[in-house]
Amino acid sequence: MARKNKQVGAQEIKRVAQDHIRNFAIIAHIDHGKSTLADRLIELTGALPARDLREQVLDTMDLERERGITIKAQTARLNYESPQGELFVLNLIDTPGHVDFAYEVSRSLAACEGALLVVDASQGVEAQTLANVYLALQHDLVIIPVINKIDLPQAQPKVVLDQLESMIGLSREEALLVSAKTGEGVPAILEAIIHRLPPPQGKVEAPLRALLFDAWLDAYRGVVVLVRVMEGVLRPGSEIVLMSTSSVYEVEELGVLTPRPQKVDCLLPGEVGYLMAGIKELRLARIGETITSREKPAADPLPGFQEPKPMVFSGFYPAGETSAEDLKSALDKLKLNDFSFTYEPESSPALGLGFRCGFLGLLHRDIIQERLEREFGVELISTAPMVEYLVDLKNGRQIKIQNPSQLPPLSEVKQIKEPIIEAIIITPDRYLGEILKLAEEKRGVQKKLEYISAQKVVLTYQLPLNEVVVDFYTRLKSLSQGYASLDYEFIGYQPAELVRLDILINRQPVDSLSLIVHRDKAYVTGKKLVKKLREAIPRQQFEVALQAAIGHRIIARETIKPYRKDVLAKLYGGDYTRKMKLLEKQKAGKKRMRRIGRVDVPQEAFLAILNIR
Repeated sequence: MARKNKQVGAQEIKRVAQDHIRNFAIIAHIDHGKSTLADRLIELTGALPARDLREQVLDTMDLERERGITIKAQTARLNYESPQGELFVLNLIDTPGHVDFAYEVSRSLAACEGALLVVDASQGVEAQTLANVYLALQHDLVIIPVINKIDLPQAQPKVVLDQLESMIGLSREEALLVSAKTGEGVPAILEAIIHRLPPPQGKVEAPLRALLFDAWLDAYRGVVVLVRVMEGVLRPGSEIVLMSTSSVYEVEELGVLTPRPQKVDCLLPGEVGYLMAGIKELRLARIGETITSREKPAADPLPGFQEPKPMVFSGFYPAGETSAEDLKSALDKLKLNDFSFTYEPESSPALGLGFRCGFLGLLHRDIIQERLEREFGVELISTAPMVEYLVDLKNGRQIKIQNPSQLPPLSEVKQIKEPIIEAIIITPDRYLGEILKLAEEKRGVQKKLEYISAQKVVLTYQLPLNEVVVDFYTRLKSLSQGYASLDYEFIGYQPAELVRLDILINRQPVDSLSLIVHRDKAYVTGKKLVKKLREAIPRQQFEVALQAAIGHRIIARETIKPYRKDVLAKLYGGDYTRKMKLLEKQKAGKKRMRRIGRVDVPQEAFLAILNIR
C-alpha cells in the first residue's frame, strides 16, 4: 500500500505475502565493509534517489562515520523484484559492530531469520567474526558467507574460504565473492537472500507480540521505537503494553524506514517498522522489550530480555572552564539518548566534585566521553576504568563495589570475586610468543590454541576483566603491529586474592589514588605508584613521605626532599655554636611544618598514575 502524501523520490510502500518477506542482518568484524555493503544493497534496490546516496548512509552519527563502526542499529525496508518478476520485501537490520554492544546485537539478530556474514578477503576471519557467528547460531539463523573486498591487490579469497570451512564449518560453495565498493557480485547477494533465507512465521489472528530491538529520543515526538512484529497486528490508535513494566500507551504513528520514515496503516507478522506512542523517556522503552496489545494481551513475553548492566566504571570530573553543573547538565541530556550508561555524584580530594559513570565496555566509555566533549563542549578528566567486584562478608552478606573506597576492612571480608571474561585472540603466528607472555602477565588461563591456517593462530583465554580494561588491547595491537584482533564475552565471577592498595601522603590516605590489585602484583604496583608520584608532585618546604600500604602494612616508600634555605649565608665566620643554633632552629621549623603542612596533589600528578597497574 502506498503511503499517502508520499515524498518525492521515496520508495513506494508495497504489501507482499508473508512468504515474500525476508528479514536479515549484516554481521562483520570492524572495518570489514558492513556499512559499504548496506549502501550497495540500498542503491541496487532503489530505496533512495541517487541525489540522497552517500557513503555509510545508515550511519547517522559523525562518530560512526569517522570511526567506521555502527553504534546505533538502523533498518531499511527494501523492495526487490526478482528476475522472474516476483516482488520481495527485504528488511535489512543493521546491527551495532562492537563487543560492548553484544546484547543489542543479539536483540537485532532475534528480529531476523538470517544473516550475511561479511569477511574481509585481505584480513580473513577475525575474533569478532567468530563471536558474531556464534551469536547468530544461538538464534538459529541461516548464515550466508560473503567474502568482501576481492578487488584489493592483497586479497586472498582462497585462504579465507579455507578458514570459513575449518573454523566455522561453512561450505566454501556457499560463499559469495563480492566487492561492496565496486558493486561486483552484489546482485548475487540479493538472489541468495530470497532463495536461501526462510520467510518469517507468525499468525495474524494470534495475540500481538512485537520485539523492541532499538529506540531513540526525538526532541519533538518522544521516543521512537524500532519493532519486529512476531505475531498479531500492530495498528495506529491501538493501546499497547510494554510487558516488563506493564506500561500502557496508545500508538500515535506507525511506519517503516526505507530508510526514510513513511507511515503505514498496520504492521503484520514478519514486518519491521517504527512506532511512536508518546513515550517520554528512553528508560521506559528498553531494548529486548516485548510489546503486546492491551485488548488481547499475549500470555508470555518473547525470550531473551535483559536489563542493561554496566561492566566498566570510571570517574568523570570537570576540567578547564567547565563546572560540575555543566558536566551534570551534559550527562542528563546525553542520558536521554543513551539509557545504557549510568552516573552518580562523587567527590575526590584531588579532582573535586564529579560523577561515577558506568559503561557497557571500554568503547562505550570512549564514545560517551567523546560525545560529551563534541556535542556539549565539556572539558573533563576521566579516571582509570575499573570493574565491579562482588565482596562476600563474614556476616553472610554480599555487596557490590565499583570504587576502592567502598571496600570494607579486610578483617570483615571473607572473599572478593572479580569478573572473568573468555577472550578470543586471533593473531599471525610470528607474534604468538609475545602475546602468550602478555596473557600470562595479565593472569590469563589458556583454554585453547589452534592454527586456523598455516600462519594464523586462534587463542582462547580466560582473563580477569580488570586486567583487560586498562591497556591490554593497546599492548596487544602494539605487540602484533596491529594484526591481532580481540573479542571477549563475560562469563561470570570467581574468587581471587585481591587487596586494596592505599597511597598515603604524609601518612594521610588519599582515596582517589587507591586501587584494587591482585596480592601478587601489589608490591610492584605500589613501588611504581610512589615512584611516579615522587616525580609528579612538586617539592615542598618540608619533607613529604609517599607510602603504599595494604591495610596497616607499608610495602613501598619514596621521599620528596624539601627545599632548604641556606640559613648560614648571613654568617661570616664566628663561633661554631652559632651555626648549630641556626641549623637546629631550622630543623625544628621543618618538623613542625611537616606535622601541620598539607600537600595538594595536582591534577597532573593524578593523571600521571592512572594507567599504572
